[in-house]
Amino acid sequence: MAKREALRELQSRLAERLQAALTEVPAASWLAVECAGQGLIFPLQGAGEIFTAAGLLPVAHTRPWFLGVANLRGGLHGVVDLAAFLGLRTHRLAVDALGDQSRLLAFNPTVGSHCAVLVDRLAGLRGAGQLTRLPDAPGTRPVFAGGIYRDSGGQVWQEIDLAALARQEQFLGIGV
Repeated sequence: MAKREALRELQSRLAERLQAALTEVPAASWLAVECAGQGLIFPLQGAGEIFTAAGLLPVAHTRPWFLGVANLRGGLHGVVDLAAFLGLRTHRLAVDALGDQSRLLAFNPTVGSHCAVLVDRLAGLRGAGQLTRLPDAPGTRPVFAGGIYRDSGGQVWQEIDLAALARQEQFLGIGV
């Protein structure tokens, strides 16, 4: 009899937890990086693996923001200098002169793009409780630009949707 009671109690607790999980709003979480001094955050569902910025091979006749290709875990990925693409950096980076903290952030395979972006520095993970959304600025902005947030230290973070970025015609047009 005690076993049946314990089983019913367990089933009841599991049903309550399942119902709570279905009704809870999932907390947003982001990967925070810096590009040319600008704070950027990427929703974790669009971000893939992080790699050191080594083994880049330049490709001729491409836009200044397209750094080349890299073999990341056996897959050939195009590499974009995100700061240059966003207009935050005006000069072309030399592949052999990347900083020690530079990293390649591969897009999540679910995005459907074999691409990685170069970021100057990783700044860790951020959760919804750590950031306050700021009001949207008037005017138009790119489709891939999400909300703007501020953390408790006053740092401003621009959200970038990698899946939306991967669908942008300008981002896809690497040839000159």
